[in-house]
Amino acid sequence: MEFRLIDRIRDRTALTREDVRLGIGDDAAVLAVPAGQQLAVAIDTLVEGVHFPHGTAPRDIGWKALAVNLSDLAAMGAVPAWALLALTVPHGDAAIVDGLAGGFGELARQHAVALVGGDTTRGPFCLSVAVHGFVPPGQAMTRSGARAGDALFVTGSLGSAAGGLQLLQGRVPFDANNEAHRTLRERLDRPTPRVRAGVALRGHASACIDVSDGLLADLGHICAASGVGAALDLDALPLSTALHGVFGGDVARELALTGGDDYELCFTVPPGSVDAMQAALAAVGAHATRIGAMVEGQGVRAIDGAPLAAMRMGWDHFGA
Repeated sequence: MEFRLIDRIRDRTALTREDVRLGIGDDAAVLAVPAGQQLAVAIDTLVEGVHFPHGTAPRDIGWKALAVNLSDLAAMGAVPAWALLALTVPHGDAAIVDGLAGGFGELARQHAVALVGGDTTRGPFCLSVAVHGFVPPGQAMTRSGARAGDALFVTGSLGSAAGGLQLLQGRVPFDANNEAHRTLRERLDRPTPRVRAGVALRGHASACIDVSDGLLADLGHICAASGVGAALDLDALPLSTALHGVFGGDVARELALTGGDDYELCFTVPPGSVDAMQAALAAVGAHATRIGAMVEGQGVRAIDGAPLAAMRMGWDHFGA
């Protein structure tokens, strides 16, 4: 049964790359890192009931399992190449495995990612994905390069995935016929990793992180790593029309600050590089919104002095 499941996954994620010298089928893959490139590696685990709600479509789970990892590579400015998948399922349901592999393969093909190995086992439903990508030496973006005076930006919009979760949890009744509701659910189930934007930011951004646990939490990581503070313009936070329309301005803003699961890029740029950065993003069809600046001090605060300390600062697996 296990080997039949592996065959089903391989069939639905097949992609040929010249740098994959030996892929699925042996005890380990054999891979060739291109000359003049460094290897960036990331791994994430998704657990049913924690990272995706019970009843989520398997195809969406497969997509998201890869997307959240590609987002980590995007934050480093790396071009994705290979992935490993460790899949644990309660039983060998072929339809579930086909759906997972189908969603995974759909996104993998968009970014030329080859699945080169992994594992399958029986147990509580969860997936671990490891991704590998390439970045030129010295050009990987980190969280530690921000300086006071740098401009603060974020790609896309914030809070929509958290809005989708609110709908799923019934805090606002989900209406499948409501286009805004469907849009928010899609942002939760199928995030878009900003890979092209990440590559475009190389050489322009001084620090970068992907927004997975909420803007306040993730921006706080940049502040801590860089030894500076951040001042947010709360009125500048990019909110989708769907999020604002369903929840109203105050709730939408709080979801944007604390909700997580956006997988947008939050980054800082020296003042003299802002124009070049915006041109680089435009060249790949991406855009970013300026939401504040880095300042002397520590932690995240609002430009207008609005209190942020009382807000939940973002997702913490081991928090209360």
